Amino acid sequence: MAKKSLINRNLKRQATVKKYANVRQSLLEILANSQASFEEKDEARKKLQNLPRNSSFTRLRNRCELTGRPRGYYRRFGLGRNKLRELAMSGQIPGMIKASW
Repeated sequence: MAKKSLINRNLKRQATVKKYANVRQSLLEILANSQASFEEKDEARKKLQNLPRNSSFTRLRNRCELTGRPRGYYRRFGLGRNKLRELAMSGQIPGMIKASW
């Protein structure tokens, strides 16, 4: 089980990303626009730099829903490798069977 503080920190980051998503997207569109003037781009760059660091999507970390484990995460299931294996072996994940050849 991951530390509660790390799990809560990631949840707080998720809320911050959601809060600033529209603002960040509009500023990035201005920077990507080739028709925008240098002054507009410079202003957008300054505003983007003034946003909180945790408002960036890249600072989020995928974590297991059950344990909070940050590594060995399967996006399709939202689980870490250990819990995915446990649930699959107990037959709680429909359609997943142990490989045999």
